[in-house]
Amino acid sequence: MSRFLRTASATLATAGLIALAGCASADPLSTSETDAESSSGDSIVIGSQDYYSNEIIAEIYAQALEAEGLTVDRQFRIGQREAYLPEIEAGSIDLFPEYSGPLLQYWGGEADASTSEDVYAELQATVPEGLRVLDQSPATDQDSYVVTQEFADEWDLETIADLANVTEPLTLGANSEAETRPNGPIGLKEVYGVDAEFTPIEDGGGPLTVQALKDGDIQLAIIYTADPSIAQNGLVSLEDPEGLFLASHVVPLASENVSDEAAAIIDEISAAMVPEDLIGLNVRSVEEELPAADIAADWLTEKGLV
Repeated sequence: MSRFLRTASATLATAGLIALAGCASADPLSTSETDAESSSGDSIVIGSQDYYSNEIIAEIYAQALEAEGLTVDRQFRIGQREAYLPEIEAGSIDLFPEYSGPLLQYWGGEADASTSEDVYAELQATVPEGLRVLDQSPATDQDSYVVTQEFADEWDLETIADLANVTEPLTLGANSEAETRPNGPIGLKEVYGVDAEFTPIEDGGGPLTVQALKDGDIQLAIIYTADPSIAQNGLVSLEDPEGLFLASHVVPLASENVSDEAAAIIDEISAAMVPEDLIGLNVRSVEEELPAADIAADWLTEKGLV
């Protein structure tokens, strides 16, 4: 298949209007004329988490497909996994940037696999009928337990296991769904024997979570390793020797409405994206405050994919 065709600036402008309309919709998954087009195969519905990094990847998918003349319906910022996966399974969404380990845990509970290859292979065998995972990317956005540098120095912390030596009460902060997920306080206790209270902070490891860490309101937070805030605030990601957090590569989740042609375009994107790229994309969002559409367009051009 040829490289993605360059499109006119008018096409990109139209794409931006579609993205804004999708974000502004009160119910982006409601039945509509667009949904009817999707079910007929005329349009590929692309979704994203309510997380800026995930939205950027989804926008990269959208622009690359549009550059090849395919029609895209953006349904971004839907929410977290518990909200959007049932919609994907129901056929409302055709393409979604996901993460291998967390997705496997959602569908398969506690998995024996932990390495990148094993997690991906088990995920391929676990995905529900009517869906498939495309090629996983070298890019990773790994959940991690994060502490302040001061807290790590005080208790000589390098790994999650070292938390067992902390004699003061621990509180973990993260989105509310983490309280019952395998890598929340339940998993911390089962895998490492460490007790921690839980407090919900609904910003996906964002500035509220970071501030709670710095203020001492929580001692642990779940923050993605590709989040620029870790380096910006001198935070420490604790090593995970027991594999509580499964390998987490960016992996596209696709419905049967995604043709082989479209899948090949997405696979090329996955192959081109490396961990450093993902961090760089996130930095442009956080520090330069650029919209996802601009960041995606620049990355595709830089990689020679449009």
